[in-house]
Amino acid sequence: MTTDSAHDVTLITGGSTGIGAAAARRLLARGGRVAVTGRDGAKLDRLAAEFDAGDALLTLPGDAADSDAVAAAVAATVKEYGRLDTVVANAGFAGEGTVADGDPEVWRAMVLTNVLGPALLIRHALPALKETRGRIILIGSVAGLVNTPGNVYGATKWAVTGLAENTRRLVTGDEVGVTLVAPGRVDTPFWDGPGPNHEGILLDADRIADSIVWAIDQPAGVDINTLTIRPKRQPN
Repeated sequence: MTTDSAHDVTLITGGSTGIGAAAARRLLARGGRVAVTGRDGAKLDRLAAEFDAGDALLTLPGDAADSDAVAAAVAATVKEYGRLDTVVANAGFAGEGTVADGDPEVWRAMVLTNVLGPALLIRHALPALKETRGRIILIGSVAGLVNTPGNVYGATKWAVTGLAENTRRLVTGDEVGVTLVAPGRVDTPFWDGPGPNHEGILLDADRIADSIVWAIDQPAGVDINTLTIRPKRQPN
């Protein structure tokens, strides 16, 4: 990067709760400037009130799977802060069931949010990231590294795993870094509804946020490509 990483600019999709909110809190605490998107404006308002970060935090209601909304979020971030150093494609969700008994409309929504969303963020943010030699962080999952019987959510995260490496090969000559963060089970609102089995010990979202910040803080010329983070008692 061409700026002190403690004062850089990060755009996080799906950042009103969970890992995205934890990462935003960490980055703001160290003097960074952060833009956060989310579909629920009320949650974004609560986040802004909780963080009380003033002009250092920009909240942008919008759908991570909507190309126009993502383009507008990138443009608004660059307009507000004059640059963009890191994007974190964090928006995602899981639905219940398998390819044998799940709801195809839920599959459609998962594919749009979990796969199209990160691709759109890369597409629209890349010109600004090339200018700063910045970083793309994709929040994948252990479910995108191991196979689970009939699990469509896992298939979308396998796609994110592939997108990370395909993107790295595209942008490495531009000195843009790409990091796939693949968490195991994390204690976030992700688990509030139906979805994959989450028995056992869960990680704290702050631990994943620490890993995101660590990847951002690497010296110029160093590219951390894959971080797999499981709770110790998670076997798969």
